[in-house]
This record gives sequence, structure tokens and C-alpha cells, in this order.
Amino acid sequence: MSVKESTLAIRAQAGDLEAFGELIELFSGQARRVARAVLGDPDDGDDAAQDAFLSALRHLKRYDPSRPFGPWLMRIVANAAADRRRRRKVRAAEELSESTAGGGVGPDVETDRRAFLEAFRNALARLPERQRMAVTLFDVEGYSHAEIADILSIPQGTVRSDVFHARRRLRLALTCWQHHWKEEVV
Repeated sequence: MSVKESTLAIRAQAGDLEAFGELIELFSGQARRVARAVLGDPDDGDDAAQDAFLSALRHLKRYDPSRPFGPWLMRIVANAAADRRRRRKVRAAEELSESTAGGGVGPDVETDRRAFLEAFRNALARLPERQRMAVTLFDVEGYSHAEIADILSIPQGTVRSDVFHARRRLRLALTCWQHHWKEEVV
């Protein structure tokens, strides 16, 4: 935990809303990425992150300043996203993917990149929620297994297992892309 993070957290707990705002700025990108990973939708993810920030503000007295603020906040974000996921209704229509657009022009690098990102997001969305959160917190956000265990309230061994299985399922889901890139390199 950085000195700045610790100082801001203590000031925020004492009622300094400006300090809390600085903490939110510090962690907003991370919170949005975690919420989006859980929900699979940028707008819902951003809304869940906002819900989490409000919840964190309401429950700031429960924060233990001797511990890092980030994992405490990410636990709230993960819970807010999971709650939103449980509550949200099925959408009436799905967006058309860019890969469904017609045309005789061969794919270019940008089209391949977009198609891969779409395939990755779909594969990530198909993971069980806890695996999706664990792999996002570990591989994207850089949290340790111990910190993720604390954030998700599960044993450290379960985190290791969730990350392992999530990675394996992602690799399997994206196998066709490995073949695609090997052909392009040759």
C-alpha cells in the first residue's frame, strides 16, 4: 500500500470528501475493468462501479486503515457487479458484431484485432463469475492470490484454482486464433 493511498484513506475516513474523490480517481479505471469483466457490458460495468463507489462511501467507517484500500474497494466493486448481474433483465436485442458486415474485401489487421477482442470478451463472459473475477483481478489488475482471496472472500487455493481453470478455458475457447496467427506468420 502506498503512503499516498494510506494517507488518502485515513483522511477520507475522517470525513474528507476530497480525499475520497482522489481515491476514486486512483482506482476508477481498475474498478470499471473489474465490473466490466463481471458483467460483460461497458455501460453496466460503469454503473456497477458507480454503485460500488457510493457503497464504499457509505461504509467507509468499516475500512481498516492498516490494510490496503484497493482490495477493500475491489471487493465492494465485485459485489456490486455481481448484484447488478443478478438483477439485470435480459436485453431485448443484441448488437450486430462488426464481423457480420458483408463485403468482398479480405480481413485486415484491425478487423482481426476487433474479431479477436470480441471472441475474447465472449469467452470471458462464458466463464463462471468467480473465475472471471479471479482471472481479471490476477492477470489484468495484478493483484496477488492472497489479495484476491481477501477481495472475493474465498481461500487462496481456490483463487489459484479459479485462475488456472479460467486461463485453461480461455485458451481452449481461443484455440482457433492460435492457428489463425500461425498461418499469418508463415
